[in-house]
Order: sequence, then structure tokens, then C-alpha cells
Amino acid sequence: MSPTKTTIIRLTDAQVREKLLHQGTASLSDAELLSVLLGKGEGSLSALELAENVLKKTGSLLQLSLIDPKQLRMIENLGIGRAVHVATALELGRRFRAQETQTKESIESDRDVIDLFQAQLAPLSHEEFWVVYLNRSNKILEKVRVSQGGISGTVVDIRLIIKRALERLASAILLVHNHPSGNASPSEQDVQITRQVSQAAQLFDIQVVDHVIITAGPCHSFRQAGFFDSPDLRP
Repeated sequence: MSPTKTTIIRLTDAQVREKLLHQGTASLSDAELLSVLLGKGEGSLSALELAENVLKKTGSLLQLSLIDPKQLRMIENLGIGRAVHVATALELGRRFRAQETQTKESIESDRDVIDLFQAQLAPLSHEEFWVVYLNRSNKILEKVRVSQGGISGTVVDIRLIIKRALERLASAILLVHNHPSGNASPSEQDVQITRQVSQAAQLFDIQVVDHVIITAGPCHSFRQAGFFDSPDLRP
């Protein structure tokens, strides 16, 4: 018996627009949504085929949103008009997402942290270090940017972090910073800062619940990696 061949049915550009009108934007794939923004194809390619090629080269819509329009216009010969159109739409989406997450009142998991900070921190070309102060119910008391640095690092004053926690009567601290390089793996400095803040906080019965490293792609949670299970985290 010969193996069954899988037939991939690709919609025409007109069918994509009809799908949007009758089923809504949520029914469209990333490539289909992008094809609507592009409006037209390039050469023998339809807008949908062009969108698929663009996403293959960039990896995802999030990665696409980080590309400067001047560079974006060179991908698949999009040109300045389509590049500006796409960049503007993606920036509107990013700003909406950032504003939407500002209404979040509590943190339950590292996914909540990523949702809260990725749209804000992932596009940055420099590092920023943030602290989220929580009460006993994991309700957000305050989000504070404690430092801003260069491409590969930033200086964090542990005393100021603890001082603010005491002022806000926080029961827990959440550490967040970004890696502009796109590599979410923690550096030795990241590990050292996490350990020092955790040990200092324990002296005041305050818990560091996680440290999340943000990138445009996969992010890193110290808690998920088992860091806070270490016996070294003792004052």
C-alpha cells in the first residue's frame, strides 16, 4: 500500500479576505493576517505566499515586529510602502498589548510575567531591570524599573530593592530583566544578583518568587528551572 499524500490547500488572496469577513480576524493564521496587510504579492507569488516566505525568514510575528522598517523593506523585496504598513500595524498591536497588560492585578505564574513585560522589554536594544512588589495574595503593589544599562548588562542596587519592599510592606519580590541578544540563558551575573537579592530579602521575611529573563522568543524562569530549590539560598 502506497503512503497517503497530504494535500495542502492554500487559499487565494481573495479567499483570505472572504474568510476574514465571514469568520473574523481570529480565524486567520499569522501568514493569512500578514497577507492582508501586504495587500499584494511579488512577482509570481500571491500575497499569502509572500507572507509565508517573510515569516519563514523572520521566524514569527514577534521577531518581525523587532525589525527596523528600513531593513524590513529588503525582505522578499517588500519595498518601503508595504514595510511601513506592516511595521505600523505591528507597533499598534504591541502598544495595545502593553496597555492591556498594565491592567493585570496579580501574578500567578511565569507566563503572567512574560505577558506583562515581553511587549515592553523585548524590543529594547539595552537591558532594563525591573522589580514587581507583591502582597501575600500575589497582588501587584508596584512595578519599578531599578536600572537601565547597555547591550550586555546593567547595575542593580540590592539595597534600593529591599528598601522599596519595606516601604511598600511587600511580602514578595519578582525580578525581571531583558536580554537584547535574544539568548534567554542566565549569565553568572544574573545568578549572582538573584542569589544576593533572595538572601537579603529573607532577612526581612520577604520572598523572591521568581526572576524572569525576557527576550522576543523563549524566556527563562529561574523558578521553573529549580533555582529557588537550592539550599544555597540561605542568609
